[in-house]
Amino acid sequence: MSTVCAARASYKKIPGLLELTSTHLQWTQDGKKASVVRVAHAEVSSLFSSKEGAAQVRLKIGLENDSNGHNFTFTSPQALTERETFKAQLTTIISNNRAAREGGVLPSPQQTSSVPAAPASSANGATHHRGGAPAPTPSRPSTSRAESVSSTRGTPVNDPVHDFRIRKKVLVKTPELAALHRELVVSGQITETEFWEGREHLLLAQAASDSQKKGRPGQLVDPRPQAVEGGEVKIVITPQLVHDIFDEYPVVAKAYDENVPSKLTEGEFWKRYFQSKLFHSHRASIRSTATQHVVKDDAIFDKYLEKPDDELEPRKLRDDEVDMFIDLEATRGDHEETGNEKDVTMQAGKQRGALPLIRKFNEHSERLLKSAMSEDGGGKRRRVDTGDANDSHDHYSQIDLEDLHRPESSTGVLLEMQDRQRYFEARPGAAVSAEQVPRPTVDLAPAVQQMKRDLEGWEAHLSQSKIERKAAEAALGSMTENVATRLDAHKRKADIPEEIFRQMRTCQTAANEFLRQFWFAIYPPAGETLGGPTTLAQKTAKATRMAGYLSKTPEKVAAIIRAAEMAGADRGRVQIGMQPTLDTVSKALEFWETRKAASGPGAPGVRRP
Repeated sequence: MSTVCAARASYKKIPGLLELTSTHLQWTQDGKKASVVRVAHAEVSSLFSSKEGAAQVRLKIGLENDSNGHNFTFTSPQALTERETFKAQLTTIISNNRAAREGGVLPSPQQTSSVPAAPASSANGATHHRGGAPAPTPSRPSTSRAESVSSTRGTPVNDPVHDFRIRKKVLVKTPELAALHRELVVSGQITETEFWEGREHLLLAQAASDSQKKGRPGQLVDPRPQAVEGGEVKIVITPQLVHDIFDEYPVVAKAYDENVPSKLTEGEFWKRYFQSKLFHSHRASIRSTATQHVVKDDAIFDKYLEKPDDELEPRKLRDDEVDMFIDLEATRGDHEETGNEKDVTMQAGKQRGALPLIRKFNEHSERLLKSAMSEDGGGKRRRVDTGDANDSHDHYSQIDLEDLHRPESSTGVLLEMQDRQRYFEARPGAAVSAEQVPRPTVDLAPAVQQMKRDLEGWEAHLSQSKIERKAAEAALGSMTENVATRLDAHKRKADIPEEIFRQMRTCQTAANEFLRQFWFAIYPPAGETLGGPTTLAQKTAKATRMAGYLSKTPEKVAAIIRAAEMAGADRGRVQIGMQPTLDTVSKALEFWETRKAASGPGAPGVRRP
């Protein structure tokens, strides 16, 4: 039994070691040899983790017959990296379990239970079975509250359209859609499947957004102290912050490895580090240089200090060859006979104290680029100049930019028509086809001369032109009235109460959803994906149900108008605001009545209000 990965983690606030082997996931308490928690791969059904940047890096393992599962908290400085390693391995195991269960290779959760053994008691009194005598079978199989989490519901793997978590995220991000969901689905007027019909693009977009791998943050690591009572300051240390500091400043990771826990505890290490000159030398501010002079010496951290990189030449020179097309010194030797003085207008270092900060930002940006290139699989690599004469075409392709080419005019798409002559002859009033109409020829030189003669004396003609008083006053009056109307609309307060306006929005949104469901049943879109009605009888039943809901819309509008009158609002404005909705509903009901009448006298109809 080989170990796939291992990490320091606490279980129920007890430190220990979490291991993933080729057959089991197990956790062993420090100082003990027997595993307290031991879970077979086939029993793992779901996986949850804390948000990135949380104070504690946690991982919850859900089991087929135990909805509570097990919670582990990673405690090492590399907790986030170790947690992600476990997530990647366990995700593969869960996918394999679901695929095997759907294929009949694994029994369903209702038919299986954990195979425990001699119980091993943990420090807090909890008992976990490890193999040996069988444990009592649970009285009922546990089921997950979310369809996408429990494999017993038959949710396909990687199916965002049916994933409950994806739907929940879409509703949380869109409050208007969530309100409509509560109004129609929770009340039982339409089903969950019907609600998401036609909204698959929202689910797919959310799934695509969730699947995108978050890159490294571009911000330079610079912990900010927080002021507390008593004039003291504090810095909240999280595993993510520790990981970022070690990654950004390897010298701090070196100091940690050499001094913890032999000379300092972890708490003492970070307390002394944030009070040392080493920390202030890493601050992303020029003021940190001045702060170092007032910070007291530290025997441990001062030996890791480096001299400020404030010379004209940087301490860390680039060891790789610079591409000739982006090398700023490529033309340094040109025109030596006439002389070429260096341009110092953009030279860094006029303020010497800024040089270390500038180079720190440059090194940080370079690390980000290298990290992005490594995560991309090395798809974008710098071209290497081999010096071969045959590479001249490759050099030209690097400087041949598409933006520098002249735009090509499109000739359009040729319309192929059958019997074009007959088409033009059949047009009313077209005695001669378009191809036979003679085009007048224009001599360019006389036309230009005629235009010059027409434009002679245009200034005198312009000064003599007079605008009729009546037309000018009408134009000015119209503009003044338009401006006054706009100002009045801005100054006037809304005369519809907010509660009435909310009822109007709710009624209109519900009517629009019923209309959408109605027309989907009448004219279903191609490629139905959510398992909607497929047979003619199902579609007819759905259309009948939606038409029944639509027939109640005038009653709802009338109730809103009565409520507006009681609230002192103008019923005419409410009527005008809801009239487009009433017209649309009326058209749909008229279409439905006509269709029912055409289908036969025995077909069910909807009584018009």
